[in-house]
Amino acid sequence: MKVCVTGAAGFIGSAFVRQLLAGAGSEVVAFDALTYAGNLENLEECRADPNFSFVKGSVTDAAAVSAALEGCDAVVNFAAESHVDRGIGQPEPFISTNIGGAAVLAEAAAAAGLRMVQVSTDEVYGSIEAPARTDEQAPLRPSSTYAASKATADMIVLAAFRRGLDLVITRCGNNYGPRQFPEKLVPLFITNAFADQPLPLYGDGLNVRDWIHVDDHCRAIDLVLRRGRSGEVYNVGARGDRSNMDVCRAILGAAGKPESLISPVNDRPGHDRRYALDASRIADELGWAPMVGFEEGLAATVEWYAENRAWWERIKTGEYLEFYERLYGERLADGGEV
Repeated sequence: MKVCVTGAAGFIGSAFVRQLLAGAGSEVVAFDALTYAGNLENLEECRADPNFSFVKGSVTDAAAVSAALEGCDAVVNFAAESHVDRGIGQPEPFISTNIGGAAVLAEAAAAAGLRMVQVSTDEVYGSIEAPARTDEQAPLRPSSTYAASKATADMIVLAAFRRGLDLVITRCGNNYGPRQFPEKLVPLFITNAFADQPLPLYGDGLNVRDWIHVDDHCRAIDLVLRRGRSGEVYNVGARGDRSNMDVCRAILGAAGKPESLISPVNDRPGHDRRYALDASRIADELGWAPMVGFEEGLAATVEWYAENRAWWERIKTGEYLEFYERLYGERLADGGEV
């Protein structure tokens, strides 16, 4: 199978590319615009593989997308603006990439007769009260620009399915693992801990997420790509429910750093309290189950960042520091509120 992977230089996309190439019989066209979170270093080990090729381009560019899809059997769309905080006050990139890009890909895939996997998020369902879990029939109730853009993209590609596109959608919880851009909670807290800097924890730290290792997520996407029923949505959840505070403390423990580094800051507007997925469909239909326990996966992730300081130290400069200061500077200065 020849697969075009969009957003291939990002955290999850590059993990999926590496997984495809490690298996037998897969050829990969890696497609990425190389915006701030795209990093060719994530694909360095793939570049010598004769089954790998890289194309720089945007999913909003119909001509570039059509050219990249030529000769492919499927396209898996990871390309997205995904940092919720960046969407507050700056919605345009989310609308352009997440919605417009999905629309371009759906039309191009349909025209070429390809299968499309739209990689979505559990955030489209909005917050859910414990102990309930969200299945694929739940209404979409997004509460951030990011979640709203992904929910809209899901509707657009489902409309293309009704016109003949071979489509499957996955919706996953919070990923963690090596090579994640250090604006997300796990890599931000790990790298700040190693630098003995404050860990900016929103609110009371009790927001709950369904944490999953990136390799488990990628195995699920591969199964859905090959065997998922066209037109279906598959939740991908590891039942790794943990509060942000629990994750923060686990990171500090694994890094050997004191809990005094925890620095509560004012919560962000519209912060959903809890996500929790019911992943029965993918388990029952495709036999998927998570293989990486949270404690094991987090320890390995902390170790990777410890051994690859040059990777993240290069990233945490320039524009990254400017954004970090805009987002956390005043909150850290006043100590926040809990």
